[in-house]
Amino acid sequence: MSQSPHIFIVDDEAPAREMVGDYLKMHGFTITLCDGGKSLREATDSATPDLVVLDLNMPEEDGLSIIRDLKSRMNVPVIMLTATASPIDRVVGLELGADDYVAKPCELRELMARIRSVLRRSAPKAPAAGTDATAAKKATEQLVRFGTKWLDLDAQALRDDEGNEHPLTASEFSLLKVFAANPKRVLSRERLLELANARDAEAFDRAVDLRIMRIRRKIEPDPTKPAVIRTIRGGGYLFSPSGDKA
Repeated sequence: MSQSPHIFIVDDEAPAREMVGDYLKMHGFTITLCDGGKSLREATDSATPDLVVLDLNMPEEDGLSIIRDLKSRMNVPVIMLTATASPIDRVVGLELGADDYVAKPCELRELMARIRSVLRRSAPKAPAAGTDATAAKKATEQLVRFGTKWLDLDAQALRDDEGNEHPLTASEFSLLKVFAANPKRVLSRERLLELANARDAEAFDRAVDLRIMRIRRKIEPDPTKPAVIRTIRGGGYLFSPSGDKA
């Protein structure tokens, strides 16, 4: 039997974190409760979470600083709990690498659905059964060249030629997947939003340029002169697989 996902819940309000923790435990998750950034760091020294649910508004250390620190140390999915009146925090959190958000006070069923969705997106995919030739053909079809890296669509991973993995957030992968399916086609921001199934169109739109800048740092031979994902003035963005101007 596979081990249940280990979720870290970070919230300075004990009743809130315990309520979320009890609900998730009831549905089969393993839970660690943390009251802030310090206790989260201590907890990650002894266990690696499969996902972190993080309150953005805490007095000791704000959630955005915690996301920045956490993402610098490990590639773990993060779902933010945000006050409904903080769209700027949502945008900054997404840019720092958070994978999704739920407004507080949160509806527990929605939070659990988002946790399961993010876990599905971030889980490594098992290799498909079949002959070696079939598997090799399928593996080749699922690899897309993006400049200096390869995007593995099945594993949702970005790797270099030596096979080293370079972390991607779920939103960065969504953008790369859209570009992979639409080579040499100019995509407006609105079309990117639609194809990437962005739930928060406003927050996504405001962060899409920053996300593409981050992607370029990972895939472009020269990020200051992007040739793989190019900006088309007045049009949007274009993925040129060969990295040329064609």
